[in-house]
Amino acid sequence: MFERPRSGERSLLLHVGVGGSCRDDEIEEFRALALSAGADVIGEVRSRLARPNPRLFVGSGKAEEVAQLARETGAELILINRALTPSQERNLEALLKVRVLDRNGLILDIFAQRAASFEGKLQVELAQLEHLSTRLVRGWSHLERQKGGIGLRGPGETQLETDRRLLGKRIRRLKSGMERVLRGREVGRRERRRSGLATVALVGYTNAGKTTLFNALSGADLEARDQLFATLDPTIRRLSIGGGEQALLVDTVGFVRDLPHELVAAFRATLTETRDASLLLHVIDASDPHYEDRLRQVEDVLEQIGASDVDCVRVYNKLDRASGRERRELAAAENAKTGVSAKTGEGLEGLTDMIRARLNGKPVRGQLRLGPEHSRVRAKLFDWQAVRHEAPDAEGGWTMDVELTARRWRELCRREGFSTDDVRSHTRHEA
Repeated sequence: MFERPRSGERSLLLHVGVGGSCRDDEIEEFRALALSAGADVIGEVRSRLARPNPRLFVGSGKAEEVAQLARETGAELILINRALTPSQERNLEALLKVRVLDRNGLILDIFAQRAASFEGKLQVELAQLEHLSTRLVRGWSHLERQKGGIGLRGPGETQLETDRRLLGKRIRRLKSGMERVLRGREVGRRERRRSGLATVALVGYTNAGKTTLFNALSGADLEARDQLFATLDPTIRRLSIGGGEQALLVDTVGFVRDLPHELVAAFRATLTETRDASLLLHVIDASDPHYEDRLRQVEDVLEQIGASDVDCVRVYNKLDRASGRERRELAAAENAKTGVSAKTGEGLEGLTDMIRARLNGKPVRGQLRLGPEHSRVRAKLFDWQAVRHEAPDAEGGWTMDVELTARRWRELCRREGFSTDDVRSHTRHEA
């Protein structure tokens, strides 16, 4: 029986296409995943299947080819770009005599490396244990032996049964911890709603430049790295959107094709920030020739977590890398204001204007006549930086040229008791 080694990073990549060959972008992405996990890629093999083999996933001939290559190169790990069943993973390891890790296991390993906060580590461990709980039928020989010998005979429980029991106990404890995290996040969301600040969440395919855009918009200094899943733990900063208005900007974990369901379930607490946002900025790499496919993948995940109905703006980032043809295609397909370069600052002002318009509606501009009894309203307008010009009148009041958002105007009417008729008599709306 094959005993799994505890370490080894020399890896062979096995790219398997089902019903056709693997596309180049799929191969590049899987290679990037392996490198992001710290693998030392020493070779790659491609295979094409009409349908998966129920025992090995790949055909027996291809499996023998990979085994021979592993012996020749000294590979310690085989990474497969597909999700395997527990039995397929066990059978491949027994045949190849090296560790086998499927795509889901690889992504879980990357998340485990990236998690920095207590919440992130909790979420990743839960996802890993949920994944492992289906794989206790593997080829570790000690799991199939009854404890025996003088003084070692237990209560009749095999090591496999013991491991399952301990694993289940740990999973229940982690889920209890996640419930506490959810309650804490809900308290934070209630406080933010009470403050009246809208939430803008950055979503998108991994490595689309979300963190760089987050820094450019909020003035933060988060480290932006050219690798997959560089950001795992969400970060929140205040965002100035002009006119004295502010919002909360949230940088979230990047998505990827066929995101493992264990991760979607475990990170539901974090992704709730996305679902409850006032506005989503879907960040897309404009220089990626496969951005349309990436766009669909992100929209699928948003639907999974219940965020597909949130107001969303597509933001085509990395215009500094896009060719002239790609720029023209984007301009023809989408509003040009959504094209930005977080690195050079191109288009950021237009994006901020769009965020303000989406959050607050069409601005109200005009002349407002306030009497002496409206001194509190006057102070609030100055606090909101909504006053463009002011002139006192003979009655002790003020005539003011104002510009404020529709949301601010509705708030003013609600708090100060203005009716619709009062609004019309006090202001004029400019087209």
